[in-house]
Amino acid sequence: MTQVARPSPRRLDAFELPSEPGNERLALARVGETVQGLGLSDSRLEKLKTAVAEATMNAIEHGNGNRAEIPVEVEVTQNGDEIVVAISDQGGEVSSTPKSAEEPDLLKKLDGGQSPRGWGLFLIRNMVDAMDITTNGQRHTIWLTMRTGGAADGEHV
Repeated sequence: MTQVARPSPRRLDAFELPSEPGNERLALARVGETVQGLGLSDSRLEKLKTAVAEATMNAIEHGNGNRAEIPVEVEVTQNGDEIVVAISDQGGEVSSTPKSAEEPDLLKKLDGGQSPRGWGLFLIRNMVDAMDITTNGQRHTIWLTMRTGGAADGEHV
């Protein structure tokens, strides 16, 4: 039986941003430029950019506490038909993206039963094909995966 070798992940870009509010717009623009032309439809590209902006905003605000001297790190790789964006902060265990985050409930939010905030992970999860979170010491990383082929545009909200 012949096995098809899967190509090694290829780094497309890596950069750092100061942890200052508003820099999420720089991250979404740069990631958008990096992955332009790699096979994402316009709507899937916009979803990826939205997820990148939200994850970067969380890293800036909650992970690094808006401390400009602590950068948010962004790396974009391609592995076959998958584009993976890794966004890292130094928030460690206290980061704003715990795996057990409560699912937002619009009615509870309107009635005051939940904070009006807290839509970030829900939004991210529904914009990309896969979302993973890892913590290694103080380094906290959210991994966003978007497939370039095989996923229908209507698959995610």
